[in-house]
Amino acid sequence: MSRSPPNAIQLRSVGSRSTMVSLPQLSAVQNPSSHSWTSLCGSPPWGLSCLLALQHILVLASLLCASHLLLLQSLPAGGLSSSPAQLLASSLFSCGVSTALQTWMGSRLPLIQAPSLEFLIPGLVLTSQKLPLTTRTPGNSSLVLRLCGGPGCHGLELWNTSLREVSGAVVVSGLLQVTLGLFGGPGHLLPHCGPLVLAPSLIVAGLSAHREVALFCSAHWGLASLLILLMVVCSQHLGSRLLPPHPWRPASTSPTHTHIPVFRLLSVLIPVACVWIISALLGLSIIPRELSAEAPWFWLPHPAEWDWPLLTPRALAAGISMALAASTSSLGCYALCGQLLHLPSPPPHACSRGLSLEGLGSVLAGLLGSPMGTASSFPNVGTVSLLQAGSRRVAHLVGLLCVALGLSPRLVQLLTTIPLPVLGGVLGVTQAVVLSTGFSSFHLADIDSGRNVFIVGFSIFMALLLPRWFREAPVLLSTGWSPLDVLLRSLLTEPIFLAGLLGFFLENTIPGTQLERGLGQGLPSSFTAQEVRMPQKSRDKAAQEYELPFSIQNLCPCIPQPLRCLCPLPEDSGNEEGGPSEPGETADLLPGFGEQCPGSSREELRSQ
Repeated sequence: MSRSPPNAIQLRSVGSRSTMVSLPQLSAVQNPSSHSWTSLCGSPPWGLSCLLALQHILVLASLLCASHLLLLQSLPAGGLSSSPAQLLASSLFSCGVSTALQTWMGSRLPLIQAPSLEFLIPGLVLTSQKLPLTTRTPGNSSLVLRLCGGPGCHGLELWNTSLREVSGAVVVSGLLQVTLGLFGGPGHLLPHCGPLVLAPSLIVAGLSAHREVALFCSAHWGLASLLILLMVVCSQHLGSRLLPPHPWRPASTSPTHTHIPVFRLLSVLIPVACVWIISALLGLSIIPRELSAEAPWFWLPHPAEWDWPLLTPRALAAGISMALAASTSSLGCYALCGQLLHLPSPPPHACSRGLSLEGLGSVLAGLLGSPMGTASSFPNVGTVSLLQAGSRRVAHLVGLLCVALGLSPRLVQLLTTIPLPVLGGVLGVTQAVVLSTGFSSFHLADIDSGRNVFIVGFSIFMALLLPRWFREAPVLLSTGWSPLDVLLRSLLTEPIFLAGLLGFFLENTIPGTQLERGLGQGLPSSFTAQEVRMPQKSRDKAAQEYELPFSIQNLCPCIPQPLRCLCPLPEDSGNEEGGPSEPGETADLLPGFGEQCPGSSREELRSQ
């Protein structure tokens, strides 16, 4: 079987479907339009699917532990009425349910739902104004606030009230997202969003977590550096090394024998396992104090386990901020995931369903007492790009494993034994991939245009400047009304929301031609300029990936007219040959395993 050189990967040219270019393999990660080895043949076997799912669980665990640790790190000892492991378990349970719903009848993309950092910032704003604080302590002309520890302080009651208030904000954000999705909010926004809106959002999404990554890596820079080095070596330097699936068996002479890029497909699991073992041998695996407590082996999450979420005007303000930031982030995830999987940009009906089901996941998380909602995870999308493998089967397995782990807080507590440098290293590499895909989106627009240069630079710089400005301001923003303070402080410290808002405003108010903005001739889509060059048959078949399962699609005529935005348009319900896709037909977006690839597969790819 012919194979491209180990240091090059074949890419489809944007300008012509028959022209091929060769770029270094590193560009395969940075350029989402590049075709990976896994772009041709069938679905992965169950064994490999489980390994891929385990890697996504590790990335999800990094986000889960990071978000909860940052929220609870200032909590005094004994300040929680529940076990931190139970908080993690309830959040993991809601993530599993949301992931399963998202891949089954939501956007239909293999997106993993996780406690996004967009929920963390409003949560910190909400709790920071409720904590009992002592007087200011001078030092180096700065003011430092310390937690009250005197006999007159009521930290337990205030912390429990604050966390209930954060859970109430999560419920509010979920309800708002459900409303936005049901009434077709994405359908009204997407026609006005182009590459100059998406690219700054992705770049800021990749940069926004750098403080948290540095914080965790600083626990032990040696382990963090080793992990990052191993991930880079496995995914890039050894990524093109193909090994037989059963190396202990005699080599097959069949031309249809499949070899697997094991190092790239396991470029998260292998480094994490190695560094985890090394840290255990060195005695460096220490559970953070904020996440360490006794936990039961079995626990059934249910609403009002500790108390009902607290709905207040402040919680409503924080919930609005969470909903806007999480929706902006999720829409970027949809576009990015579709781009990485060589699909057309997600249609409005898929985005509407996706937002609605993400909102249901956040409502469930809030009712279970979790201080974090669920949203599409940028680090997990970065993992798809890093592994060059994405599959609905894997996403379903991740959802199932999350639900199973959510029933056992003691098993969830095992995730907290992952060293903090490992968590930081995993997030650092995956966020870097998201950052690079943001840069790669600029080629769809005229980046030499002075208009576009201003929009990109202004959106990115201000989205990073304003949160830093408000964090370090000597005087907090105060309007005299606490809910409005919470809303403004939350929105103005959300980098992704600011990047999307500024990019959207400038893109649609500064005059520019369709070609200059990177939009197709009359076709409102972020990637239309690229899609119009695809054959019509290929576009129709790829668009079927966003359609509802056949059994559910039959119920669309029964849906009330205002909610028809959740269903595909009649002309998009299937191509002339096949009709709508059923769950099993195209459910797996990681080809390469279900059937044996013919020896001419790469030649077939060139002719598509």
